[in-house]
Amino acid sequence: MFPMTRVSKRRTRRARGDGRVRELLLPVSGASVTVRSTPGPGTPDAPVFVLVHGIGMSHRYFDRMHAELAATGAVHSVDLPGFGRSPKPADGVSIEQYADYLGEVLPILSGRPVVLVGHSMGAQFVTETAVRHPTVVAHLVLIGGVTDPTRSSVLRQALALGRDTLKEPVNGTMIVVRDYLLCGPRWYLATLRPMLAYRTDLRLREVCAPTLVIRGEDDPVSRHDWGVHLAAQAPRGMLLELPGRHLVHFSAAADTAAGIREYARTAAPDGEPVTP
Repeated sequence: MFPMTRVSKRRTRRARGDGRVRELLLPVSGASVTVRSTPGPGTPDAPVFVLVHGIGMSHRYFDRMHAELAATGAVHSVDLPGFGRSPKPADGVSIEQYADYLGEVLPILSGRPVVLVGHSMGAQFVTETAVRHPTVVAHLVLIGGVTDPTRSSVLRQALALGRDTLKEPVNGTMIVVRDYLLCGPRWYLATLRPMLAYRTDLRLREVCAPTLVIRGEDDPVSRHDWGVHLAAQAPRGMLLELPGRHLVHFSAAADTAAGIREYARTAAPDGEPVTP
């Protein structure tokens, strides 16, 4: 049982549209996590979705998908320490540390296991969370998962991201640019190193939760062969490809949310997944 978490009233405010943004002080690590929360329909069997951003990003680029999912269940979009408005942690950067932050915050957000969704580097955070804290994860969803070890150099990742950015929606790109500036180059580069080194595919072999891998059909960062490989590594994995690129959860928010809802409904945590 986790002790009661202090919520900073100074940092609690209404988000754009439905939901509120609050700062949670984690009881074990002492780190601060910013969370945008929407209660959803409130029915006892409604799922709880937790959305985790990628490198340099914040909860803001999840706003569209957040709103779509809120029609089905409670939704929490987090800013992990060092990203968005959450202060940078004093104990450095590692995928394992970020998984432990999530291991602290998830029981605070929900009294039962959640549908844990991660985009890009966030797919690494949630994968490691499902390995280290399996009892808090009912379903795992990886959107645009990284990093393909055959394309893990800084140059290749930068070129792929540049090609992607040129064809993403302008309003999505503006969110990305603003969040990158807020993150700052020093913290971005410090986070980049563990992202390139982490073997998402190998760690997925240790995941118990049903796992859905989602990618945009034209995503140059998370490519088709890599998506197929990721889905195959999870003991109960499935691949869903949708029209879009690396920000498919932004450009095709309704379709991405529909895929997540359907998978959470049909893939039982304690049984074999049923193909939607």
